[in-house]
Amino acid sequence: MNTMTCKGYAARIEYSDEDGLFVGHIAGIRDVVGFHGETVKELRSAFAEALDDYLETCARLNRPAQKPYSGKLSLRLTPELHASVAVKAQLANQSINQWVSEVLSREAHA
Repeated sequence: MNTMTCKGYAARIEYSDEDGLFVGHIAGIRDVVGFHGETVKELRSAFAEALDDYLETCARLNRPAQKPYSGKLSLRLTPELHASVAVKAQLANQSINQWVSEVLSREAHA
């Protein structure tokens, strides 16, 4: 998957062969914000324009713009898995947060 970032927001980028356009959608928010361009340069410009329009529209409607993920993740685990994770973290001389973050980062970037 191709991605693009602007002002702390990320977008997933696809190519529409039918339309001959790159199409992007802002990821990580529930609102739907899309944009497109024929070239990467046009796409970057359209992303910035769409994001500015989104932020201005939210401000005009007196509604907070949705933000990209905060970095906080709450999980529910079985007690057995929780214990196993705690042991692995302790053996690695890390907190559970550090260990889980390292494992998830490694898997997400594999």
